[in-house]
Amino acid sequence: MDNTSIEEQIRTRAYHLWESARDPKGTPDEYWEQARAEIQREQSGGKALESGADPDGKA
Repeated sequence: MDNTSIEEQIRTRAYHLWESARDPKGTPDEYWEQARAEIQREQSGGKALESGADPDGKA
C-alpha cells in the first residue's frame, strides 16, 4: 500500500462518490461512511465487517 493515510483515501473516495452521483443528495457524512466501508472491505479482502455493521450504511 502507498503512503496515503486511510483518512486521505476515504476523503478522496467520498469526493469521487459525491462527484459521480447523478443527483447528489444526502449529507457529506453519508458519502464519507460509504467510502470508509468500501475501503475497509477492500483492505480486509472483501470479508464481512467484524462489527456486524452494514457496509453500505443501510440499516
